[in-house]
Amino acid sequence: MAARGLPAHMYGPPVHNARVKRLKFWGWGYEDEGPDEAARGRLAQSLGERFGCELAPVPYPRISELALPAPRVRAPSALAAILSDDPWERARHAHGQGYRDIVRTLRREFPAPPDRVAFPENETQVAELLEWCTRERLAAVPFGGGSSVVGGVETAIAGDYRGVVTIDLGRMDRVLEIDRASRAARIQAGVLGPSLEDQLRPHGLTLRHFPQSFEFSSLGGWIATRSGGHFATRYTHIDEFVQGLRVVTPSGVAQTPRLPGSGAGPSPDRFFTGSEGTLGIITEAWMRLQDRPTLRANASVRFASFASAVAAVRALSQSGLEPANCRLLDPGEAATSAGATGGESILVLGFESADHALDAWMARAVELCRDHGGVVPEENVRTRGDAGATREGAAGAWRNAFIGAPYLRDALVSIGVFCETFETATTWDRFERLHARVMKEVHDELVRLCGAGSITCRFTHVYPDGPAPYYSLLAPAKRGAELELWDAVKHAAGEILASEGGTITHHHAVGRDHRKWYDRERPEAFARALRAAKTELDPAWVLNPGVLFDRN
Repeated sequence: MAARGLPAHMYGPPVHNARVKRLKFWGWGYEDEGPDEAARGRLAQSLGERFGCELAPVPYPRISELALPAPRVRAPSALAAILSDDPWERARHAHGQGYRDIVRTLRREFPAPPDRVAFPENETQVAELLEWCTRERLAAVPFGGGSSVVGGVETAIAGDYRGVVTIDLGRMDRVLEIDRASRAARIQAGVLGPSLEDQLRPHGLTLRHFPQSFEFSSLGGWIATRSGGHFATRYTHIDEFVQGLRVVTPSGVAQTPRLPGSGAGPSPDRFFTGSEGTLGIITEAWMRLQDRPTLRANASVRFASFASAVAAVRALSQSGLEPANCRLLDPGEAATSAGATGGESILVLGFESADHALDAWMARAVELCRDHGGVVPEENVRTRGDAGATREGAAGAWRNAFIGAPYLRDALVSIGVFCETFETATTWDRFERLHARVMKEVHDELVRLCGAGSITCRFTHVYPDGPAPYYSLLAPAKRGAELELWDAVKHAAGEILASEGGTITHHHAVGRDHRKWYDRERPEAFARALRAAKTELDPAWVLNPGVLFDRN
């Protein structure tokens, strides 16, 4: 379902003061953003007709409707100033932003919110919090922007913990130092995407890492989850931008060397990148930056068949052109996200630079697309010296839908629609079979469980050796059985990916939701090494229990 009409920019820091604009405690974004009641009613009518069933919105929850369990943990006097037991804070920090999370919050189900939410303002306070949690046997859940869709920040934690404390780094949000000669900056981990870019902009620099959660996710969260960002090729993950890290663990502070590259043994940066808050809390990072792009070239390419479009994308990925944007939309995605009506696949293609004209790059890319049957009218090729080239045509429609999608997803769940995504990466030789199985078997599962449903595909990132397909699902969900539906569909999809040589996650992280497949994907010897490392860094195993691995 396209997100037309939703606001494209709603930037601003997370706030905890009810007198000013603040984030929802139950869903995505700000309290006054997203489809209103009338829009939800229209969605219900439209999709009800499409699926042949009756859909109706449920009211969004109010904090006064919640009956949260009393906190089990008393704040020590030394930390009382940075610890909160406010119901709104506890509710907002109890979950992430996955389908299961939204279903449960719409049901007003908050059975295990954090007992306290901590807002440290410096590294010393982070260390003191971890010392307290270790001493008192409290689970500690690191929290950036709370945008996890895989159960990575859940506070319903099993085990013999006396309580749960969420550690929100939102007050550690400054760019501390800039090395303009090396194009690098030392940045606190709690900064959200828009604030980070605002602080870098006066220096003519950018991190240029734009995941879909950009406006409500943090630098530390991106690093901890190995986030995938704006670039469809080359710089696809946050890993490529990490120059050095500072991590607070219950055993002390670990600071990695700041280097442009090194061949000295296993990389300590890569060790902590992707650790999802299980080995320590990232408090600062030196990040590689880029000059802000001033030149852009964009094109939208139409293909009569998805197979020919895939072949064109493979040629592009292996050409060495390295486009910044290379998003392939199958006919279903093209219709909902880019407004296409001809049953064609659309490739949204783009280049950008702060240094050189892009005409030659775009000309060669268009030539490759035409070699594979792509139709590229001259008016669909735009070369500009400003941001306009990314805001027009199919590229602009896709961008607006991309930014507005999380708000629309919440509205869809509220009217009774199963709205979920999953992604993977696989080699080119395996893609055709994997894709065919996903499209048929997951669709069949939706029809079996829901009576109707749809599945669409787009490529979010591409590599010379394979694509990263991203699948979107819509189906009518039976009220009260949404979580069982999610379990069944997630299992079907996960088993196909595991059996056909795809990774269980390309950029959504592992969290708790992907654990059983990650356990199979990860070598057992490596699992033992991770457990040993955690025992050394976090002897009491208080950091984010249940994510990535268990003690045994």
